[in-house]
This record gives sequence, C-alpha cells and structure tokens, in this order.
Amino acid sequence: MKNFDAASNIQDLQYFGEFGGVNPSISDSSTYTFLSAKKMFDTFEGNSEGCYLYSRHSSPSNLYLAQALAKMEGTESANVTASGMGAITSSLLQFCHSGDHIVSSRTIYGGSYAFLKNFLPNFNVATSFVDITDLKKVENAIQQNTKVIYCESVSNPLLEVADLSELSKIAKKHGLKLIVDNTFSPLSISPALLGADVVIHSLTKFINGSSDSVGGVYCGTQEFIDDTKNVNSGSCMLLGPTMDSLRAASILKNLRTLHIRMKKHSENALFLAEKWEQDGLKVKYPGLKSHSQHNLFKKMMHEEYGFGGLIALDVKSVEKANQLMELMQNENLGYLAVSLGFYKTLFSASGTSTSSEIPESEQKEMGLSPGLIRFSIGLDHDIQRTYDKMKWCMQKVGVL
Repeated sequence: MKNFDAASNIQDLQYFGEFGGVNPSISDSSTYTFLSAKKMFDTFEGNSEGCYLYSRHSSPSNLYLAQALAKMEGTESANVTASGMGAITSSLLQFCHSGDHIVSSRTIYGGSYAFLKNFLPNFNVATSFVDITDLKKVENAIQQNTKVIYCESVSNPLLEVADLSELSKIAKKHGLKLIVDNTFSPLSISPALLGADVVIHSLTKFINGSSDSVGGVYCGTQEFIDDTKNVNSGSCMLLGPTMDSLRAASILKNLRTLHIRMKKHSENALFLAEKWEQDGLKVKYPGLKSHSQHNLFKKMMHEEYGFGGLIALDVKSVEKANQLMELMQNENLGYLAVSLGFYKTLFSASGTSTSSEIPESEQKEMGLSPGLIRFSIGLDHDIQRTYDKMKWCMQKVGVL
C-alpha cells in the first residue's frame, strides 16, 4: 500500500484550458458537431476515440474529472454521474438482471438499502443482507444466481470496516463482482488495490467538500466503464444519470485539495473521539483501539490520511440526540444536517434521517440505536476549543 500515492497521481494530471488557462476549459455544450457523417456513425458505434457525440454519453469536462478519480482509486477508468445513487444504481444494474441475486452488507446508506430492498425486487433481483464483518455469513449467503457482493469500506452509519481483501477472495472464488462504496474513506483506503472490481463515491461528500454540488463516480476496468456507456445496453447511458459539465469542472477544482482536507478531518475526528471516550461516552471511531476493526483498518489504510472524519456517538435516546444537536447548532458548533465532508461539522440522528429507510426492527438488529448521532467532523482550526464547547453542550442536556 505504501507504493501507491493517490494524491500525487491526481497532482500529476495536467490539463490546459483552451486559451492556456491553468484550469481546463468547461465544455458547455449538450451536443457536438462532426466533420463527416461517417465519423458520427463511427462514434455511435463506439469506434471513434477522442470524438464527442452528446453529453449524456460523455463530455470533455466529465472525462477530465473521471480521469482524475480513476488515478485516485488506481483503476483503469471511471465515469462520473449526477449523484452517488446514480453511480450505485448504474453499477449494480450493469451486472444484475432479472433472476439474479446480490449479497449486501446490512449496514449501508439508507438510499442504497431502499434500492436493494424495495426497488430491485420489482425487477426480480433479490438481495440478502448480512453482517459484512462475518465472512462465514457472507459466503453462506451466496447462491447459485449471485452476481455481486456489495458493501461500504466503512459503513454508514455504524462505521463497521469491511475486510476488502478477504471479501475479494470470496468474490473471486465464486466468480462474483465486489462493488465497494468508498465514500467515507477517500485516500485513506484504496479498495481496488485490495481486490474490489468497482469503487464508488458520492462526490457530494468529502471529494467535493463544499456542500454545493451533487455527484457520483464509479471506477473500474476500461471494459466495464465502456459497457455502462454502450448506446444499446449500457446502464448509465440508458438510465441517463448524467453529470453537468459545470459541476464536473467545479468538483475537479476541489479535488485538488482533498489530501489536505482529509488529513485535517481525520486529525480533528481522532482528537474528539479520544476525548469523548475518555469522558465515558459511547463512541465508535475506527481510529480508537477499542473499535473492533481498528487493526483491520490500520492494515488497509494509507496512514497519512488517517481514519476518516466520521464519528458515531450514541446518546441512548433520540430525544437526547435532538436536544444536543439543536443546542450545538445554536452554539455555532456545526449544522443539524445530513450529508458529510463539509468544512463545518454536520450532525444528524441516523435512525430518523439517513437510515430512516431501514425498518426499526432491522435497525435494532444491526445495533443502530435511536440515539446514535453521526458526526461529520469539520476543519476546525482550534479543535480543543470545539471540544470544550461541545462538552458544555453535553453537560447542559445531561449527556455528560
């Protein structure tokens, strides 16, 4: 893992704008002209590299961003989409058809869960949800018609860590594809280097980092990316989750500072997690030695980027969680909002927000407490000051 430097890979990409600008020019066109009818036909057939046809298929701005993200994840290629869900659905539907089966982690983003549990059965695609940390349960869930193992590197919101190397071995043993959502751990973990076939990100989160754009990406082999963009059978081409060129250009600019931001997110999160644990709070963070997969994360990680910016804090009841979050927002400690990766801390009670699609009975079974607050820790300069103010808030509402 030490020989792979994702930030340097991104840094080494150099694009000149049309007039020599240090940022690539934005292609603000939905369609592109051809010098001959034959060239247009060849492009429709996928036999004319370097030509642009229609922005739903590709555009220069989207390709610049996709190339950078492929470099970041160490894959041959990538394709950007209008949202993280656009990347998830396009990837799964390219591999899975009527009569197929998916093995998925039981702790995943609520939108992903709803797609697998509620939407795909309408098309005769079934999903078995398992404890992804129990490799025997994963393998036992595989059926003759299974096509994909799906998980998150670090799960939302319980911060369980998937053993990607071992999951890859299981997938290869049974001829399956391993699809990994790496949204919570960009730069820290490189799933493709650990055997994942497809790596997904919601670009909305850490990669963009300013909560002003929605986007997604899936990274994989050139063959897979080409298949998803095929005009006759490509899931992304035909479903149409196209990213706007202006957004792609904006996210590419923000991507350049990801390595700096992730270090600070991780540094601040580790500081708060250690303090809260010392205070006797029920806290879950992969950087804590008390985390059951701490050593696994350490084995997989690129150390300089730390353990990520997400903390799960259980304050027992949703009433306490709401009181605490409202007070912290009033004290300018962050925002009571979903999503993550912003420069300010964001917090929400997962059971009633980003995981609300999961029935309460299943939340209880997986260990998702109604009082669990998911913190996306910001880029605070004085994290001790932040901790002191948060501690006062916790004492005020009776959490401490």
